[in-house]
Amino acid sequence: MTHPTEYPKNKTILLISHNFSPEPTGIGKYNGEMMNWLATNGYDCTIITTFPYYPYWKVQAPHTNRWFKKEVIKYEESNTSITIHRCPSYVPSNPTGKRRLIQDFSFWTSMFWKVLNLIITKQKFDLIITIAPPFHLAYLGLMLKKRNGSKLLYHIQDLQIEAAQDLNILSSKKFFDRIYRIEKNIIEKADYVSSISDGMIRKIKAKVDRETIFFPNWVDTSFFFPLPESDKLKSNWGYQPDDIIFLYSGAIGEKQGLESILLAAEGLMDNHRIKFIICGSGPYKEKLMETTQSKKLSNIKFFPIQDKELFNEFLNMADYHLVLQKANASDLVMPSKLTNILAIGGVCIATSSPGTSLYNLISEHDLGYITEPDNHSLLSKLISALKPDKSFQTKRNNALNYARQYLDINNVMNTFLTDVFV
Repeated sequence: MTHPTEYPKNKTILLISHNFSPEPTGIGKYNGEMMNWLATNGYDCTIITTFPYYPYWKVQAPHTNRWFKKEVIKYEESNTSITIHRCPSYVPSNPTGKRRLIQDFSFWTSMFWKVLNLIITKQKFDLIITIAPPFHLAYLGLMLKKRNGSKLLYHIQDLQIEAAQDLNILSSKKFFDRIYRIEKNIIEKADYVSSISDGMIRKIKAKVDRETIFFPNWVDTSFFFPLPESDKLKSNWGYQPDDIIFLYSGAIGEKQGLESILLAAEGLMDNHRIKFIICGSGPYKEKLMETTQSKKLSNIKFFPIQDKELFNEFLNMADYHLVLQKANASDLVMPSKLTNILAIGGVCIATSSPGTSLYNLISEHDLGYITEPDNHSLLSKLISALKPDKSFQTKRNNALNYARQYLDINNVMNTFLTDVFV
């Protein structure tokens, strides 16, 4: 097999995606890190995206979202650059299913003109990468591929259609039948298809029996790493050294099932050492805060998204990390927050069903604890029974070793480039 570093360089790559840097979490974070890595390693990169809005669901200053904008970042050491074309789009402050459809359509429309411009000016790319969601952006990549002979990679971060259907975001069977046919057509026509977990790959292959590349999310293990004396770190955020902190840090939306934290906290009010933190942003945060206040849950605090400079310390402060999903969202996404947790040697508590990628990963490598989704009483029982014993330290060591071996960005990107260029 060709060594991962023997792939050709001096290639041109185009990324088409809703999300990009400087978005701090989710797909935008990974897209930004991917393009930065590629440019640093000798690739000229072009991005067609929108203005940063996630996870706040409003365009972030100093961007205005009023018209198209071009940005260029030079990499002197590698003699490469990143050219970013930002396109205006509708950003709903309350992202319901229908409003997100409108957002997807508005962005596709504005991006169409930018792709058309690339066709007219006969710009060529060695590889076009489109990110799902939204799945239909791949048609822009197919249109450009047909004109200039590029290879197209359709990368699936989230099985958007199944998630919308299973969570009853939309209910029209005819509508879903039609978009499943569109998605199948995309999967068949793309040169490469990739996704981030074994479970998601199985679901993709059930639609179209073709090779699908395993291209997992990564972590920068030089930035996220374990810190000593986590008890002393707790005082920086207003906690006592002997408090036992259960942290959820990530998107705050419907599919996470964060109501379980509130219900578990309500059942553990008598244990004054147990504290819960919900950190992040999203459309359901205000609702959770209102419920917390109405129930007078003094053992829960809400934090905003932490600055990158503080985030490693913030994660290290927690004793346990909550990775929660509803049962009907299993294997439709792989929680991106898990990579940072493992990189600091964090021990996770996951709600996941047997047979899913998340369940298999945690159980096979002994990375944490698993309990049944949507069952707050079992979650409360597990939390109250946990102790920092020898098993806890073993799980910490396993998490750290797994991150260094499998999730380091250099290992992931080198393998990916071998898959698409060699």
